[in-house]
Amino acid sequence: MSKQKDYSLFNDVCGFVDDAAKHMNLNPGLIEQIKQCNSIYKFNFPLRNDDGTYETLTGYRVQHSHHKLPVKGGIRYSEHVNEDEVKGLAALMTYKCALVNVPFGGAKGGVRIDPLKYNVNQLEKITRRYTSELIKKKFIGPAIDVPAPDYGTSAREMAWIVDTFEAFNPELINAKGCVTGKPLSQHGIDGRTEATGQGVFFGIREAVEVEDDMKSLGLTTGMKGKTVIVQGLGNVGYYSAKYIEEAGAKIIAVAEWNGGIFDSEGIDIEALKAYQLKNKGFKGYPKGEFVKDSKELLTYECDILVPAALENQITKENAPKIKAKIIGEAANGPVTQEAERILMERGIMVIPDMYLNAGGVTVSYFEWLKNLSRVSFGKLEKRYDMEKYRKLLGTIENATGEEFTDQERDALIRGASERDLVLSGLEETMVEAYHAMNKTRKEKNIKSLRTAAFILAIERIAISYTDLGIFP
Repeated sequence: MSKQKDYSLFNDVCGFVDDAAKHMNLNPGLIEQIKQCNSIYKFNFPLRNDDGTYETLTGYRVQHSHHKLPVKGGIRYSEHVNEDEVKGLAALMTYKCALVNVPFGGAKGGVRIDPLKYNVNQLEKITRRYTSELIKKKFIGPAIDVPAPDYGTSAREMAWIVDTFEAFNPELINAKGCVTGKPLSQHGIDGRTEATGQGVFFGIREAVEVEDDMKSLGLTTGMKGKTVIVQGLGNVGYYSAKYIEEAGAKIIAVAEWNGGIFDSEGIDIEALKAYQLKNKGFKGYPKGEFVKDSKELLTYECDILVPAALENQITKENAPKIKAKIIGEAANGPVTQEAERILMERGIMVIPDMYLNAGGVTVSYFEWLKNLSRVSFGKLEKRYDMEKYRKLLGTIENATGEEFTDQERDALIRGASERDLVLSGLEETMVEAYHAMNKTRKEKNIKSLRTAAFILAIERIAISYTDLGIFP
């Protein structure tokens, strides 16, 4: 997405809604209500630095849609945080949640700072003060507004947030549900770390299983043998690449900000990640070819391109050179609007970010449910299931006269862990959402999966307003 001075992310998102609305028969007043932000909170607060000086920081929390409560969305720490960006990101959260049928409205928050310029003590002060400001105005709570990590924040900041919220609300039994993305020690959920990357894999896997779609792209169905290029080997890129590789596809290139690796024979993602962590980059990696200008790798020939780094990576300048048949938007906004039009004309499939990277919010929903129920998934039934399977195997052995090996027995009677159940729920969510989105695309006879995604999301939001009797 472009970063020109007059560029507005919020207006961009509203443009997507308007494009989708052309294919729908909805009250214009309802479309206008769906587009607008319900609540915008901008505030300033002081930070006392270690040397005794003060600075004034600006924070934001935007609740885009109250059609469902609580609202949900991350908190980012970045120098680029401003009201328009937060409004745009909050709006995208609304449509993302509706698309994957997660019962939240959309929200987003942020503080305008460069987190790298502050020490841990300062970041804790900022986070706790930001939280207390949200508490004052009731912009946080398990039934109201549930933040999560985003750019520049992590599980550490979420732990500070929940601790601050609990200090202000000692009588609230569900207080842990005021924020997701927490460390496991603070009632986080197992499987959250890899959730977004795992969701990216599930989404791409579903796309390549649709026979008529693959036939129109000149591809066979299934992941096996597909050539893949991944941009970005951070959390999302690494897990996306890992699961794609395990499914039988061949990762032929990985691009990072400080150089990339190309190897037509295939890249071992675990080995490359280990080298990157040790050497802060790919330069000197013993296999493949080092490519200094890694953005060039986006135009190399492959079946699937997965941009999992930053926005604005595929623009009108390089879109005509893209040779991939499928682009899976693992990052937020890696393909600009102008670029997408070019790609559509060239018959390239773009799997939109609002669907493909929804794994994070899906598993956040599971964490919120866990916090409300105050029990880990699988804890009640795991041992019961193991005993039931053990008896069943015994019955099979008695009937057949053959015994299972210890390894087979352990694999068959193992009860589902929290992580197993979380990833199973994530898979079901991503599978259902993809086929609903693709079905809408075909029924409306449109090329763009993104437009189809917005149509489906808007339909679901509209039903909420209609059922409330606000609109006929």
